[in-house]
Amino acid sequence: MTARTENLNVVGFDHMPSPAEIKARVPLTERASQAVLSGRRALMDILDRKDPRLFVIVGPCSIHDPVAGLDYARRLRALADEVKETIHVVMRVYFEKPRTSTGWKGFINDPRMDDSFHIEEGMERGRRFLLDVAELGLPAATEALDPIAPQYYGDLISWTAIGARTAESQTHREMASGLSTPVGFKNSTDGSLEAAVNGILSASRKHSFLGLNENGVSSIIRTGGNAYGHLVLRGGGGRPNYDTVSIALAEQALAKAKLPGNIVVDCSHSNSWKKPELQPLVMRDVMHQLREGNRSVVGLMVESFLEAGNQPIPADLSQLRYGCSVTDACVGWDTTVDMLRRAHQMLREAARVKS
Repeated sequence: MTARTENLNVVGFDHMPSPAEIKARVPLTERASQAVLSGRRALMDILDRKDPRLFVIVGPCSIHDPVAGLDYARRLRALADEVKETIHVVMRVYFEKPRTSTGWKGFINDPRMDDSFHIEEGMERGRRFLLDVAELGLPAATEALDPIAPQYYGDLISWTAIGARTAESQTHREMASGLSTPVGFKNSTDGSLEAAVNGILSASRKHSFLGLNENGVSSIIRTGGNAYGHLVLRGGGGRPNYDTVSIALAEQALAKAKLPGNIVVDCSHSNSWKKPELQPLVMRDVMHQLREGNRSVVGLMVESFLEAGNQPIPADLSQLRYGCSVTDACVGWDTTVDMLRRAHQMLREAARVKS
């Protein structure tokens, strides 16, 4: 008898519906399609300097309650209309959470939040949530973590992040080269820019790699390269990196690599020491830089939800506080409104000064 040599640590293979099956259950509508495409076009125009506005990726650290998430989306839709003259608003819709060691890995992986890991349910419900957001006319942003997941809901995404832990990953660089959205590469958790800059370069090139097609069949995926990669500064290594010196160094790193000088500042994470109450100060500082003539910062990211702060996941899920993050702490809705309105006013004043 030949000794068994594979799947020694695998305890099961459960059926997962193909991307085509999930899309058939939750089909893309014309209204949603137009919202996605309009969102992407605006982002590309901003990155190409055809649109002078700033884009802001704003929303919960992660989606865990679709009801509260849609409540937030409706409010954000109205706020986006209010500031649209100067700001292109994109809702942050993160379903996958990278974990340093252990913890809840997000709505797709464990939608019931009880370690039952009904990924097939999470994927369908996640796609339905994205469709609902797009039906409101609001573009969505997410982090690409699992390389197969974009086949399930990539047609509903307008902006994609490659995280600090995966910017150096060949798998994620290859995936980014084939995504249909602009892609922001975050600097490493130690604060260095090298992995992100190299990631942007790599994703701009053609790649061939193994993956799944829409029908769930193993395929050689061949990409043409993504021309809309850009740098996201999120701080790291014990310090923020949104100050004028850090941004100047980032501009130099992009210029040295012969890449467009497009920078997004993440107001959360190490840039605010993971203290949500500092996010408005980060945004205000960057807005002052823009008013003083900075031309490389094209976008901002804000972690925001209905209620400020965060909460642990209780054993009794009925005890969850409505609209409060279960991952990183967020600013509350009132603060979100104030931040975007202040940014809008500062950008309008800056435009008047230039004219």
